[in-house]
Amino acid sequence: MPLAPTRRAAPSVRLALAATALVSAAALVAACSGPPPGAGTDGAGVRLSAGTPPAKGEIDSFSWATYAEPPTLDWIQAFDYPQNTILANVCESLMRWTPQLTMAPGLAEKAGNPDPLTWVYDLRPGVHFHDGSVMTADDVVYSLGRQTDPDNAAAWAQVFQNVDSVTATGPLQVTVKLKRPDSQFPQYMATAAGVVAARAGVQSAGKDYGTGGSLDCTGPFKLGTWNKGQSIELQRFDDYWGTRAKAKKAVFRFLTDPSARTNAMRSGEVDGGYLIPTESYQRLEKSGVGTLYFGEGLSTVNLNVTSLKGPLGDVRVRQALSLALDRSGFVKAGLAGAGTVTGSLTTRAAWAGAPEDVRTAAFANLTPTVQDIDRAKALVKDAGAEGSTLTVATSAIGQDVSLLATAVQAAGARIGLNVRLKSIAPNAFTALFTDPEAREGLDLFPETYYDSVTDPLDLLANFKTGAYQNFGGYSDQAYDSLVDRATAEYDPAERGAIEAELQRTASEQLLWIPVAEWPTALFLNHRITGAPTTIAYMYYPWAADVGAAQ
Repeated sequence: MPLAPTRRAAPSVRLALAATALVSAAALVAACSGPPPGAGTDGAGVRLSAGTPPAKGEIDSFSWATYAEPPTLDWIQAFDYPQNTILANVCESLMRWTPQLTMAPGLAEKAGNPDPLTWVYDLRPGVHFHDGSVMTADDVVYSLGRQTDPDNAAAWAQVFQNVDSVTATGPLQVTVKLKRPDSQFPQYMATAAGVVAARAGVQSAGKDYGTGGSLDCTGPFKLGTWNKGQSIELQRFDDYWGTRAKAKKAVFRFLTDPSARTNAMRSGEVDGGYLIPTESYQRLEKSGVGTLYFGEGLSTVNLNVTSLKGPLGDVRVRQALSLALDRSGFVKAGLAGAGTVTGSLTTRAAWAGAPEDVRTAAFANLTPTVQDIDRAKALVKDAGAEGSTLTVATSAIGQDVSLLATAVQAAGARIGLNVRLKSIAPNAFTALFTDPEAREGLDLFPETYYDSVTDPLDLLANFKTGAYQNFGGYSDQAYDSLVDRATAEYDPAERGAIEAELQRTASEQLLWIPVAEWPTALFLNHRITGAPTTIAYMYYPWAADVGAAQ
């Protein structure tokens, strides 16, 4: 998952605080603020749109293209684009990420922080689950408990590492007690980590939950027919507590081939989609059948180091590979020019809540982005790694993946490294994030990382010892200590200064290799409008806003 749009003062977060909060309202506003809502341009001149025109009326249905079929729709495993793009419209969280990438009330109408170790969530009354039952505090306690149950191996378990207890302190009130202050926990309650589902429905489904049937959540759509290998249909939930969806039905088509996705959008077979294949930008822009939008993505394209046991265990080899990469060529070919070269693992927009001096420090003296083949060769020789073999994953998901893998191979060849490519099917690519066996034998894989909250610690915490995406097994006590300090710091200015230190360390060590910032791409044909342009679609019920364009 930009690209340095013109910044304005970040908008205020619409989060109701308890009057007794020890953390000042001003501090929390800055901590949870997102990029400005206005449009801008990225460094390559791509215009970033704040949104799409609002819908003018209801429609019977619309269809949407996704690049892969979700392996499950169980929200505790929702850790990739296909799952979250669909689930965001079915299952809701305690808080809500808005299209402006700020945080607002969700199923909790108020969040209070009476002391640094306590978060109190007052729930909305009269919220119905898709099975007709009414949400209570017990459902919230059960749902959050699913994330922490080790038997579930939840993708979001790390979010709860500082949680001591979650208890119902009233019919519509849940209190979370922390072991230590945690500035990230309240932010993640706007992601799939904070989803609430009906306890009875989840327990009734047992191990089959998430693979078909009802999800028993609260969103504006409920799960309809799942045609395995083809599509998932969502049906409007007319007992929704909020604004009713404008479409009676949304159909998600699984189109793993990039050309097939593009052709389906050009022909009207599907009405729109996110994650547009980069090679199709120009074709869709000139098609005359719709509009291609770009929005804030909080996304960086990186090379995820999955093994520090082989040649990449020597930082000099990682530095050499980085210096040999043709980032500009990749942005031009792999991202169709809609991106900017970067030496930072985090986007500039992720630092919107930090003071200007902190933002300046965070982006000073980072990974060099200009090719230096001679220096790279010397580093490989000094490391004694000449002729070493690296295995890099590639996939037909899109050119952003396949061409980056090819660029790595070309870079390796120029500096004395033998880079082999291992092809991964689009439907299996998501397993690289969740299944250690899927990463077996890999040294690197291309990853577009999107922040799940508007805070750089979302990415930088990945290199703490034992972190979920610390696939290379990096471990450094000093780094861990900085992560802990940043996590415990509620003041955004103080936290930002610590995060800037983390950014420098991650850059020096090249724990992942940064390549480019990349905006969110969205295509809508002329029949529909209303979808957000930002990465908020991963957790915001975006499909409810989609309706008739005329």
